[in-house]
Amino acid sequence: MRQYTVEYLFNGEPRTYMFEFKPPRLPVHEAAMHLLQLHFGDGENSLIMPNADATPAEILEQAERVGLTQIQVVD
Repeated sequence: MRQYTVEYLFNGEPRTYMFEFKPPRLPVHEAAMHLLQLHFGDGENSLIMPNADATPAEILEQAERVGLTQIQVVD
């Protein structure tokens, strides 16, 4: 397993989160999806989550709509 540090803004506040995954790299849109799940996955409104067939651009756009911005995967 590899650890990934993700730095981002959540509603303008700087945050850092560490994820642990097997793949050798973590694209920003996948990090955004995991952050959406982290912050909104338990919510009653599942409409916040992108569709299963969403493109990377659509995932990032949805993340931005709900306050997740400037997402960076830091090695």
